[in-house]
Amino acid sequence: MIPWLTIAIALPAIGAVLVWALPRTGAGGRAPAASAAAVASEGGGGTATAVRAPAATASGAASAENAKRITLGFSLATLAVLVAMSLRFDTSNAGSLQFVEEYPWIPRFGVHFAVGVDGIALTLILMSAVLVPLVVLAAWREHDDREDGGRGYFALILALEAMMIGVFAATDVFLFYVFFEAMLIPVYFMIGRYGRGDERARAAVKFLLYSLAGGLVMLVAVIGVFVHGGTFLWADLVGEDGALAALDPSTARWLFLGFFIAFAIKAPMWPVHTWLPQAAGASRPGTAVLLVGVLDKVGTYGMLRYCMELFPAAVSWFVWPVVVLSLVSIVYGAILAIGQTDMMRLVAYTSISHFGFITLGIFAMTAQAQTGAALYMVNHGFATGALFLVVGLLVARRGSSRIEDFGGVQNAAPKLAGVFLVTGLAGLALPGLAPFVSEFLVFVGVYAFSPAPALIAVIGVVLAALYILWMYQRTMTGPTADSVSGFKDLSAREAWAVGPLLALIIAFGLYPQPLLDAIEPAAERTVVATVDSAEEGGAE
Repeated sequence: MIPWLTIAIALPAIGAVLVWALPRTGAGGRAPAASAAAVASEGGGGTATAVRAPAATASGAASAENAKRITLGFSLATLAVLVAMSLRFDTSNAGSLQFVEEYPWIPRFGVHFAVGVDGIALTLILMSAVLVPLVVLAAWREHDDREDGGRGYFALILALEAMMIGVFAATDVFLFYVFFEAMLIPVYFMIGRYGRGDERARAAVKFLLYSLAGGLVMLVAVIGVFVHGGTFLWADLVGEDGALAALDPSTARWLFLGFFIAFAIKAPMWPVHTWLPQAAGASRPGTAVLLVGVLDKVGTYGMLRYCMELFPAAVSWFVWPVVVLSLVSIVYGAILAIGQTDMMRLVAYTSISHFGFITLGIFAMTAQAQTGAALYMVNHGFATGALFLVVGLLVARRGSSRIEDFGGVQNAAPKLAGVFLVTGLAGLALPGLAPFVSEFLVFVGVYAFSPAPALIAVIGVVLAALYILWMYQRTMTGPTADSVSGFKDLSAREAWAVGPLLALIIAFGLYPQPLLDAIEPAAERTVVATVDSAEEGGAE
């Protein structure tokens, strides 16, 4: 049997090592420091287009170009492996783990390198693998003025991809925790070292502290799972005959809470969301795509895979508190998005609102709502990823992410403005685009659970139209500002970076069935197991 998942994890990890081992641009080939104008523009407060630093030596420039080519090559190879694997995925059995691999890792403590995917994990892994090469293309010229030409940044992207695939594929609770925590390292440096603006170091530290706090709480719960279950293997822990089936109800609730707190911070949910807008605002657009498009999904995926399935009897105790927190996230995130003057922070706040819809669907305890929530994770990754990339193209041209520094872009760069409009409309879930299907399923499932939360959540839909259309109006329409009159339209490289995401958004908006075939059986399995356990607990 081909170890598909091990290969998919190993490929980007090997690529990261190769990129990191390339000769440095420095040591005789270092590019001179960027000019003061370039630094001011990079901070997001400048009014002039960023000035590139003088070119590095020929050997240094060649090393930087090789780093980009190797990164793109390994990310495409990883995507090809995962596509080949997905073609062998049995959708008729999508609710069960497939491509299972299990190797002893630390036998003394019962830890295994165990991986496998059901339909939900598979779609999230494929989403991650699609986003990475597009981020590489979008960031191709973004670090040319750095002393290493971005070599370190591209190595971090590949290292992060290996961990993203690993965290979604892990079927050993301890292995999941290792990937969950290890992801913090590359993201910390992608924000703190390769971010933009004077706040990037502070944003990176805040991201790290919040994530570590949640991770430490989850570590206690992971240890509790082993103490009470005797194993870390997910398949041996879940189900009526699983090792945690006879868990004391009080203990189950505490362990559930330990996992949930970590996932709520990662998602993020209100009130533990404050790290995200600052981190996204200080990130390069490519980093923001991976941060919001993929990493935050680990939180909501963890709620489905671990909170719901490891402790199904405890879920009923937390349904309504989480529903309330989800509704607050939906409305609060949307209201704050309307008031933002920075496009990167605005998109980050919209994601807080969107994640409220996802957690609302997860805890509505209906198959339709959980199917919609899982589908929402994938569609949000594509839609918000595309929106961040387009905003990044605007920032690169203008040297600023402030909304007031734009105006009339559609007159200078009509193709860029058109792409911005489509990605924005996807963000507000326009019918015919992919997010609409997932949002509709969430509403239908939540209404079946209880009409009141569904009616309150509608406020988020109305506000989404306001913040997206208002941002478009202020940046794209009206008289052309002098600072944007010289904007170039989409280049071929930029079109290749954004085009595939637009195609997926439209394709899955018109025909979402392939995703639903993979996701729905896994969502139904989770709902049935959780509801049955809750009913048994109530009967007792």
